[in-house]
Amino acid sequence: MDFALNEEQLMFQETTRQFLESKGDLTLPRDYMNGNKQVLEDLWNGLGSLGFMGINISETYGGLGLGALSLVPILEEMGRSVVPGPYPETVAFTAPLLEAYGSVEQKQKYLPEIAAGHRKFSLALLEENGELSPADIQLKAEQRGNDYILQGKKLLVPYADIVDTLIVPVRTGGTSQGEYGISLILVDCKQPNISKQELRSMDETRKLFNVEFHDVAVPSTQLLGAENEGWAILDQGLNYVNAAFASTMVGGIERVVEMSTEYAKTRQQFGQPIGRFQAVKHRIVDMKLALESSRSLSYYASWAAENNAEELAEAVSMARSFISEAYIKAAGANIQNHGGMGFTWEFDCHLFLKRARSLGNHLGSPEYHREKVAKELGWSDVVPEMMML
Repeated sequence: MDFALNEEQLMFQETTRQFLESKGDLTLPRDYMNGNKQVLEDLWNGLGSLGFMGINISETYGGLGLGALSLVPILEEMGRSVVPGPYPETVAFTAPLLEAYGSVEQKQKYLPEIAAGHRKFSLALLEENGELSPADIQLKAEQRGNDYILQGKKLLVPYADIVDTLIVPVRTGGTSQGEYGISLILVDCKQPNISKQELRSMDETRKLFNVEFHDVAVPSTQLLGAENEGWAILDQGLNYVNAAFASTMVGGIERVVEMSTEYAKTRQQFGQPIGRFQAVKHRIVDMKLALESSRSLSYYASWAAENNAEELAEAVSMARSFISEAYIKAAGANIQNHGGMGFTWEFDCHLFLKRARSLGNHLGSPEYHREKVAKELGWSDVVPEMMML
């Protein structure tokens, strides 16, 4: 198992870095935070022109026909630049599920649009108690003729104001507790009777919304996969997208290590660079060790996703558990290494700490993922609930 990037993937990495630098690098998330949504549209169109929206989409639908490992260098570079937008949800989650479970019509409609950079997806998963398990999905989709009628609310939906389509798990049958009876529906956001409430969030590069459905009629042709069998599809997609988020976090850790190293070389105190002080240099070494461990776990998770390996769930949860905590710790250490300046708005340190904190519990806390690993190892019969609030 070779986790080194091949020549093609190294080219993706270099091209992505050059492209993001041309878009302003860390000024891009700042512009988005200040309300400039056009920078995200320009970014999305540019990624489509480069072919990076269709990395893992088959050539039949305008993609490159590659796998999850080829997404890794692109996702890492996005993490380095704290790029806003639902790239993981669209490319890592939606595209492979459409390929595997979408109808012919769904594939023909959505996959070319994703590959061209003309359609964005987000996930509307959570309801009132902020957990994600089969019992927590209670938004009902009642079938009337050829439509499903949605009535209810989903919480903490990323980028709901700019995406074109939401993937919504709903209850279409079965009991109110079990996996059977859950279906996945593709809801185009231009549908009438959908309201969105923007929430204040710590990481302003990841805008969150509560979304309410008021008797929203969705054609039954928008069902992804078989009716009542959506939980297994959702679980598979969550493994894919969690592997992708692990890669973005690795990119963030790499950037804060570089920021701390450079600052420690140039900041003078008592007549010498602060990097000569044991407390600072050892802290940076610990950050570097965490980076290399995180990268190895991330590559393993993406390899498992690309190959649908038997250990996929275990590999992904190991990566998310370790990397989520490593990113938070490294981003905090970076601020500490910068001293008082690290706490100021003008320095970019806070962008990484906020991103680390916002992703720390997203799609499962470290504790949740450790419980999943324990279950995969046979140490627990309890299926953990995914706390996200």
